[in-house]
Amino acid sequence: MSELMQLDNVSVVHRIRGKGLFGSASVYALTEADLTVRAGETVGVVGESGCGKTTLARVLVGLQKPTGGTVSFRGQPLWSMSAAERRKTFGARIGTVFQDPSTALNRRLSVQRIIADPLVVHRRGDRAARATRVRQLMQLVGLPAAVADAVPAQLSGGQRQRVAIARALALEPDLLVADEPTSALDVSVRAQILNLLDRLQSELGLAMVFVSHDIQTVRRMSDRIVTMYLGRIAEEAPAGQVETGARHPYTHALFSATPRLLTAARPIPLSGRVPSATNPPSGCNFRTRCWRATDECAAGLPPLSTEEGGSYRCIHPIRTAEDLVQTRDGVGG
Repeated sequence: MSELMQLDNVSVVHRIRGKGLFGSASVYALTEADLTVRAGETVGVVGESGCGKTTLARVLVGLQKPTGGTVSFRGQPLWSMSAAERRKTFGARIGTVFQDPSTALNRRLSVQRIIADPLVVHRRGDRAARATRVRQLMQLVGLPAAVADAVPAQLSGGQRQRVAIARALALEPDLLVADEPTSALDVSVRAQILNLLDRLQSELGLAMVFVSHDIQTVRRMSDRIVTMYLGRIAEEAPAGQVETGARHPYTHALFSATPRLLTAARPIPLSGRVPSATNPPSGCNFRTRCWRATDECAAGLPPLSTEEGGSYRCIHPIRTAEDLVQTRDGVGG
C-alpha cells in the first residue's frame, strides 16, 4: 500500500500561564511522533484520557500546526504549502468525524445544508449536482430522505453522527479521521455506527484513523494499533497480534482493564497518577507506573525496537505470561 500521510518526529508543545505574574509552563501534548498511514488501511489510536490522541488527530487533519517535525501528505510537506494550496490539495482529501455530533453540527442548518456545506465551500458542482450528491450521501449512511429538512435537535444521537459522517465523505476524501466517534452515543447505537464506519471504509477504499480509549473496539476496527502514553507513541503493532503479542507493559495494562464477554483477563492495576504533561518523567515516561521499571528506565528514552511488523519503546518488554505478574522489586514475573 502506498503512503498517504506521514509524521516524522512531530511534536506539539503548548505554552500556558504558570504561577506568578510572568510565569509560564510548557505542555508537551505530543512528543517526537513518527507515524505512517497507508492508503486503504485503518490505524487505531488508543490510550487514556490526556495521552495525546486528540492532539495527534488534530495534527493529521491539519487543525494543529506542529511545533516541531514534518507532516506530509502524499509526500508533500503540509505546512510548507500556502493556506490556499493546503485547503485545495489537502483539506478536500481529509474527512473528520468528531466526538460529539450535537456540538459538531450547526444546529440552525437543515440536514441537507449541513451535508452540502463542504461542496459549497469547495465549489463542487451546481445546485442540482449538489442536491443529487446530498441524496446519495444520505442513502450511503442510512439516513431516510424524510429528515433532509430536519435540524440536528430533531434527530437522535445516532442520526446526528450519520449526518456528520455524510458531511465528512462529501468530497470523497482519501482519509477519514474519527476521534472517539461513538463515545457520546448510547450503547444501543454504538455498534450501528461502528458497523457503518467499517462498511464505508471497505466499500470506499478509505484510509481511516480511528481514535478511542476502548482498545477492544479499536482492535476490531483496525489493521494496526498505536498505543499512546503522555504524548508519546509507546507501541505500534498489528491489530491481530496486539492482545497476546504486544511488548509494551502499558498496552497489556489497557487490554486487562477492558471488559470482555468470552475470555477472562487478570487486571493489571497501575499505581499512581498519570504524570503531568508539563513535567514528564525522564527516560521512559511510563516508568512511574510500571511494575517492570528499574533505575535504567529513568536514564534515557528507550530505543525503538522493531519486530514482527510492530515497534515499541521498552527495555523490559513483555515476552511471557510471567512478565505480566507484578512484583515489588521491578522486572518481576
